[in-house]
Amino acid sequence: MPSSRFHLPLRVLSILLSMAMLAASAVAAPFTPQTRVGYTVGDQWEPALAADGFGHVYVLYPQYGRVPGCPLCPEPSMTLVVSSNNGETWESPRQITPARSGQFDPQIVVDPIDHRTLYAAWLQSGRSEVIVAKSADFGQSWLVISAARMDDIDKPTLAVRGADVYVAFNHERNLWIAASHDGGISYVANPVTAQARGSWSLPGGGTVDPSGTVHFAWAQYSKNRGRVNLYISRSSDGGKSWSNTFMGASGSAPDCSMFRCEDGYLGAQINVTSDAAGTLYALWNASTRDKRAPRIFFASSTTGGVTWSQKAEVSKAPANVNHAFPALVAGFSGDVRIAWMDTRNSPHWNTYYRSSTNGGASWSSEARISGDVPGYIYIRPEGFGFPFGDYFELGIDSRGQTQAVWGEGLNFKSPGSIWHSIGR
Repeated sequence: MPSSRFHLPLRVLSILLSMAMLAASAVAAPFTPQTRVGYTVGDQWEPALAADGFGHVYVLYPQYGRVPGCPLCPEPSMTLVVSSNNGETWESPRQITPARSGQFDPQIVVDPIDHRTLYAAWLQSGRSEVIVAKSADFGQSWLVISAARMDDIDKPTLAVRGADVYVAFNHERNLWIAASHDGGISYVANPVTAQARGSWSLPGGGTVDPSGTVHFAWAQYSKNRGRVNLYISRSSDGGKSWSNTFMGASGSAPDCSMFRCEDGYLGAQINVTSDAAGTLYALWNASTRDKRAPRIFFASSTTGGVTWSQKAEVSKAPANVNHAFPALVAGFSGDVRIAWMDTRNSPHWNTYYRSSTNGGASWSSEARISGDVPGYIYIRPEGFGFPFGDYFELGIDSRGQTQAVWGEGLNFKSPGSIWHSIGR
C-alpha cells in the first residue's frame, strides 16, 4: 500500500490543475482571423447576427449598390447569409424576400425556447413600415408580416420568446412597441408612455426573460442633440403597460464630421440581454460631458430589472479614447459576453471582446477581434478606418462558441464591408 506521503502531492497537483483551468477560463481565447461575409461588390452595412441550436449561423444585412444577379433589386436590399456548420463556411448570399423599395435596419433572432424558429425584422416602404418575417426551416422560406405602418420609423429591435414577439422602434420621437402573442402572425402597436419627448427614442436591444417579462433598452436624444438619457423599459403584462428605469445619461456625441457621418452617429447607445437563469445584463457607452469621448459601462440585475447593480467600466483603454456600439449576448446562467469598438490605436478603430462566466463579477482579458487584411484601403495593421454601420452583433452557437460580425469602412459613406470571426 502506498505511503500517505504520496497523497499530498497528488492533492496539490489537483488543486494546481484546477487553478490553472480557472486561470485559463479567465483569459479570452483567440478569435479566428476575420473573414469577409456577404457579396464582394457594393457596400455591406450594419450586420445583424443570430445562431441556433442546430449549427446554423445567420447574418442579415442591407446590400448597397449592385446586387449580383438581381438588376431590379432595390437599394439597399436585405441580404441573408447562412452557415450550416457554425460559421466555418457560408452559403451564397441571397435576398431574404422580394421587395419593391429599399430595406433598412436589419434584425435577426432565434427563439430561445426551441432554439430553431427564426425571426427577422427591417424597415421598408420609405421607412414607413416595420416588417417582421418568420422562418421554421432554417431561413429557407419566410412568412412576412407588416407589424406596423406609420411615418417616421427608425431602428426596429426584436425580442422573442415562444409565442411572444415584440419589435420596438422610434416613431415621432417616441418609443413604440408592436407586440404579437400568436407567434408573429398579428401585431398591435402602442407607445411606451411616461417619458419626456426628445428628438429620437432609439432602441438598442431587447430580450424576453424566462419569466415572460420583456425588456427594451433605448436612448432618448434631446431636441438640441445634447444630453442623452438611457433607459430600460420592462413589461410583465404582454406589453400593455411599461415601467421605465433610468440607467444614466451621456453628453452629446463626439464630432465625426471628418468621417462624413451624421450628427450623433458616435453617440450613446444601450443594449440589454438575459441569460437562461433570468439575470439581465446591460452594456452602454456614455460620456460625462458634451463632445467628449464615451466610455463603456456594464450593469446586471437579478431582480427582473427592478433594481440594477452599480455600473462598472469594462474597457481597459486609456482615458480620452472613443468607445461606441455596445454589443452583448448571454447563454447559460452567468455566461455573458460583450464587445465594443474603440480608438485606443487612434486614429484607427478596433473591435474588442471580453467574457464572464459569473455574471460580470470578473472578466476575461480583452481580446482584439479585428485584425489586418491586405488589399483594403481602410484596413491597416493598427485597425480599420471607421465603423461601417451604427451597430454590430454577437451570438452563441450550438458549440458554445462566440460568433461576431461587424462592419469596417473608410468613412460613414463608403466604401465598407462586413467581417466575421469565431472565438470563445
